[in-house]
Amino acid sequence: MKTTVDVLVQKYGGTSLQTLECVHRAALRIAEARRGGSSVAVVVSARGGRTDDLLRLAADVGASAPSRELDQLLAVGECESAALMGLALNGLGVPAVSLTGHQAGIRTTDRHGDALIARIGAARVKAALDGGKVAVVAGFQGVDNAGDIATLGRGGSDTTAVALAAELEASTCEIYTDVDGVYSADPRILPAARCLPWIDPGVMAEMAFAGARILHSRCIELAAMEGVELRVRSASSQAPGTVVAEARDGRPLETRRAVVAVTHDTDVARVLVHCHDIHRDLAPDVFEVLAAEGTVVDLVARSGPHESEFRMGFTIRRSQADPVRAALHKLTAGFGGGVQLDENVGKVSVAGMGLLSRPEYTARLMAALAAAGIPTSWMSTSQMRLSVIVPRERTVDAVETLHREFQLDRHEPTGVTSANSGRCATV
Repeated sequence: MKTTVDVLVQKYGGTSLQTLECVHRAALRIAEARRGGSSVAVVVSARGGRTDDLLRLAADVGASAPSRELDQLLAVGECESAALMGLALNGLGVPAVSLTGHQAGIRTTDRHGDALIARIGAARVKAALDGGKVAVVAGFQGVDNAGDIATLGRGGSDTTAVALAAELEASTCEIYTDVDGVYSADPRILPAARCLPWIDPGVMAEMAFAGARILHSRCIELAAMEGVELRVRSASSQAPGTVVAEARDGRPLETRRAVVAVTHDTDVARVLVHCHDIHRDLAPDVFEVLAAEGTVVDLVARSGPHESEFRMGFTIRRSQADPVRAALHKLTAGFGGGVQLDENVGKVSVAGMGLLSRPEYTARLMAALAAAGIPTSWMSTSQMRLSVIVPRERTVDAVETLHREFQLDRHEPTGVTSANSGRCATV
């Protein structure tokens, strides 16, 4: 049953909880939202560095592959954060209860280390809100069909927050992080990057997939499917942040800026699979291997039916290269084939809307990189993303070049402004 007042879901990432001072600052912000009249549910990540510490402990005893026991260990970080936040809120006189993923009714699929949220019961969360308490939920985790803890993989706490917001019919889901919002490029490498007051969910999902670390693509996709409005904000300032939602100003798509951001990813490896048996199409087998390893691929290309050998190329995460390389070597060895893997690459992308409808944008991208002396290789295009592979050591140069080429350091000439003011001003 829905509560009688608006529900606000807030999510705090690891950097927002890294020190006790950070925890106290977040607790004060939660208390302020509660005093504003909203029922508040909070989702927390493990404190900064805690998950890495737990992974090192597991590695020290010889465990690294996803498993039931590793999930049991990794879930400790979020549970610790939830309990600590509950204590901090109660110490401020704000009634609060901390809940593990299991206690919050989060049920998952059975894949350890990368489970999907199947459903949320949330009975205890709703009961806490109806009782005037703040519900603090451990993100990144739930329980599978066997009743065992299963973790949700990279970005899992963001996904927990969105799923909980959908279940609670929350008015907004606020994601607190260490930057003021979503930028036109990574502000840590490009000071000229601008904070965007608004961004389309589809474009944000493409940015996340292409390397923007502020939100995970699974969380954005779920928010779009469930109609949850996201707001990305800084945990250490009062900046209004970035709203991730469908456009509301009624301005036609063709009058908007086509390119809104440049993203980059250095966790990339370029893979080339080849086989001398021209009668053997290994593509289905290759994709089965990748699926079994839980590997996401991009920039896929393959040889045609009239070529002298089977060849297939794609990019994967460099952090997943070793198990994928071993599995593909095993597959190709029986057909006189092999695998080549290049880890000295980066992926740079421009994200926006209607990019295929504007072929001049692809031409500008390639011309700008060529003029800067940045070599390019594989490329992928879609309506929302143009991606290209560059040498890893030139990735930042490529970001700066494309940000300048598409004039992303300048305000959009239409003069449309955000309803909010502050560092995230006009786009």
